[in-house]
Amino acid sequence: MSDAHTRITDIVTTNDVVLFMKGTPLFPQCGFSSRAIAILDHVGAAYHTVDVLQDAEVRQGIKAYSDWPTIPQLYVKGEFLGGSDIMMEMYEAGELQTLMQQHGLTTQG
Repeated sequence: MSDAHTRITDIVTTNDVVLFMKGTPLFPQCGFSSRAIAILDHVGAAYHTVDVLQDAEVRQGIKAYSDWPTIPQLYVKGEFLGGSDIMMEMYEAGELQTLMQQHGLTTQG
């Protein structure tokens, strides 16, 4: 197992909600990452982010880890959910809010 894979596994398993993104929540570096942050903020869940632009190994490693070619990528309770398009679909359908509530990850009722 590569060092990047080990680090990604550690991040995903020790944080309830993780968003691998380009940039930071205050300064996203792409529109998809910005949209993903906005969705998580609307849902009201606490989340951890990883700026893949700061680590080339993680940037490439996360794509292999999830077998998903694009960033951002969202993980909830260790499970890969998808990128910003899937997040948007789940949010619009109310599924993301329900998932977060079921896991006790949101302060919103």
